[in-house]
Amino acid sequence: MVTVAEVEEAQRAWGDGIVAISAAHRSGEDYVGRAENHIETLYAYQMSPVLFKPTMAAEQQFRPTFEEALSYFTASNGVCPEDNGFAINGWTNVRFENQNMILNESTALVMGNYFFSSTEGDEVKAEFTFGYMRDFNGVLRINVHHSSLPVSIN
Repeated sequence: MVTVAEVEEAQRAWGDGIVAISAAHRSGEDYVGRAENHIETLYAYQMSPVLFKPTMAAEQQFRPTFEEALSYFTASNGVCPEDNGFAINGWTNVRFENQNMILNESTALVMGNYFFSSTEGDEVKAEFTFGYMRDFNGVLRINVHHSSLPVSIN
């Protein structure tokens, strides 16, 4: 069975990766290489279709390929012209608040809110659903990533 601790560790690794990409961009380091590693080690692109619907994507809403995911995170390869590089926005922390989880033998689904801290200390809230599957080594990989901004009713 996939455990809560495994899911929380996968979430921590994802958040730490976003922060590391932002830090590398800020300091002039190889942020694209960090993003490539982030996608290669945390997502299931090498072994399965990945259902990726990022938060800030309107024209090309879905990112089924590695190159499209990299474009979303870094805006470095020109694959999706609308991208501004979500992971290079200067995030200093990511925290998850899970609403609930569905845990199975080799998969998990998780839904909740996650919060991204800016260099000014502000938090941006987004809603997420992540799906995980075990890779050939038993490590959880993301095969579903849906993120959206909360609805604002005026």
